[in-house]
Amino acid sequence: MEIVDVSYNQPVTAMLSKPIPRYAISGAVVIAVVYTFHKLIHVNPTTVALSFLLAVLIVSATWGLRYAVFMAVVAALAFNYFFLPPVGTLIISDPQNWVALVAFLITAVVSSQLSERARREARNANERRKEVERLYSFSQQLLSTDNMAELLNAVPRYVVDSFDVKAAALSLPNRPDVYRSGPSSEGLEIHDLQLVSLRGEPKVDPANQLAFVPLKMGIRIMGSLGVSGGLLSRQTLDAAGSLIAIAIERAGTIEKLGRAEASRESEQLRSVLLDSVTHEFRTPLTGIKASVTTLLGNPSLDEPQRQELLTVIDEESDRLNRLVGEAAEMSQLDAGKVEFDLRPHAMSDTVREALHETKQILGQHPVEIHLPDDLPPVRMDAARIKEVLVQLLENAAKYSPADSPIHVTGEVKNRLVTTSVADRGPGIDDFEQSLIFDKFYRGRNQRLRVQGTGMGLAISKAIVEAHGGQVGVTSQPGRGSVFYFSVPVA
Repeated sequence: MEIVDVSYNQPVTAMLSKPIPRYAISGAVVIAVVYTFHKLIHVNPTTVALSFLLAVLIVSATWGLRYAVFMAVVAALAFNYFFLPPVGTLIISDPQNWVALVAFLITAVVSSQLSERARREARNANERRKEVERLYSFSQQLLSTDNMAELLNAVPRYVVDSFDVKAAALSLPNRPDVYRSGPSSEGLEIHDLQLVSLRGEPKVDPANQLAFVPLKMGIRIMGSLGVSGGLLSRQTLDAAGSLIAIAIERAGTIEKLGRAEASRESEQLRSVLLDSVTHEFRTPLTGIKASVTTLLGNPSLDEPQRQELLTVIDEESDRLNRLVGEAAEMSQLDAGKVEFDLRPHAMSDTVREALHETKQILGQHPVEIHLPDDLPPVRMDAARIKEVLVQLLENAAKYSPADSPIHVTGEVKNRLVTTSVADRGPGIDDFEQSLIFDKFYRGRNQRLRVQGTGMGLAISKAIVEAHGGQVGVTSQPGRGSVFYFSVPVA
């Protein structure tokens, strides 16, 4: 059922907005004043004149000058006929009464004009205030996005919403499309927009309620704006055009800065990658080269020596292969080209698989596992999360003293399953904790003691974040570290 708001004052308000009823009411007020002071209450002419003057001021302040002037003339005639001697005629015998009558008429007209001017100025001030509020709201909307494509598509809609017009269109000389607030053109043709942009002067068609204004950034013209279904003041159109030009310039500058920053970071990353990979590749290649040279230069080596050199070649080849694999995986994760097979899995199964894979590197480290039996399954790519666990377990084994225990724990909180790997290593200071997950970063005191590329934790972070989780570390120098990651419950 549709609810219709019915106001019984609407017919009265509509009637009073027409000129004839207002003239009639103005005359009726004069008749009421005459009847009151002529029949009911007898007062001196000065009181009557002041009462007429007060009524004229009220009408002027309420309806405007023309009704007040009409009422002033009618009041002057009534004042002369009913209250100035000889009463009952329009003849004035005393010259002083002429002065009083003329003074009353002039005072009524002047005061009405002053009241009308005050009303007009108040109305203009109120309109300017509304325009300023609209422009402020419009400027805030323009700052809501820094993307150039989004901004250009949203500007016509912002214009319609902010300035209460029917349609808006935006055209830029370096773009072939016209950005509109709706599917229909509403008289905002592309040739008119282009013409205004070329001439740099606004074009207004009051008959069809069309207005076109150039988008100026200083003396530079960046395009044109067209509005339909409402006439805005020239000042508002110019201000809106300037705001749009500034917003477009700002979005374009931000995009350029973003591309420049991305290029700079890419170049920096390429340099760091090259430096790190070159340094890490040199060690296994040196070992492989030395072993091969020894084998080729000494064919008479006994079998144990040959076997030792071949073992070095095999281990260093595996290390080299792992370096290449980590670099390729990090590149794919950064580019978002890795697809994840997200399914419900038990974290305990993944932990056991990771422990089995790292059994050799864990060596003599006792591993204590504390996973609740009621730990809910999580939505994850089991192979990728196992890779994260393998990385954390290997780091715990590498950086911890021999035979020190490693603890693996799990808990659920806020629909997240958090898995932690704690060690008894040297710990990480507060400064390095904020850098430890960056690409190619390695601890200052450990980079020479333990081999690595600095990509393992960065890969782990990218994998966990792709699952919608978080990764972090809690550490105290000399007491060990706790690396943890959270994955949403399935």
